[in-house]
Amino acid sequence: MGRIVVTEFVSLDGVVEDPGGAENYRHGGWTFEIDRGQEGDRFKLDETMEADALLLGRVTYEGFAAAWPDREGEFADKFNTMPKYVVSSTLENPGWANSTVLEGDVADAVSKLRESASGDIYVHGSAQLVQALIEHDLVDEIRLMVWPVLLGSGKRLFTEGGKKPLKLVDSRVVADGVAIMTFQPASG
Repeated sequence: MGRIVVTEFVSLDGVVEDPGGAENYRHGGWTFEIDRGQEGDRFKLDETMEADALLLGRVTYEGFAAAWPDREGEFADKFNTMPKYVVSSTLENPGWANSTVLEGDVADAVSKLRESASGDIYVHGSAQLVQALIEHDLVDEIRLMVWPVLLGSGKRLFTEGGKKPLKLVDSRVVADGVAIMTFQPASG
């Protein structure tokens, strides 16, 4: 059985909206204003190289599909060649190489994907999908790269939902105060 690993850029006040600046959010690109340094870059590359597949919501998928196919390098090569699964009720023909649309009930489709996988399936961005996965106890690990900035408004990763106890299994601070924290579900 595979693992679902959520990895997110998040502001100190919980905002995940438009960290890269491509979505017309008034604070778009906020991750570029604070240096995550070589250690932060290495963390992102290492987790990408560890991933066996990507699981994305439609909006994140479309943003990635528009950006990554034209890029080169180790990171881009991995993104472009690994299997990608997109949860969408409207996308019919994904154009990015090795992409599959998961149809039907999200929890059922992702449960089947997780059961059939043998490695880690990474979820980047995709806040609505992440919320559904957490609600259905389908997340095995949450990795947050927390940027020391308050944005005040924007889409938040954690909104309404039931209580989900977690345990911190790793943490470190890199470069200009970016905290990298890894959580797993707490047992019992």
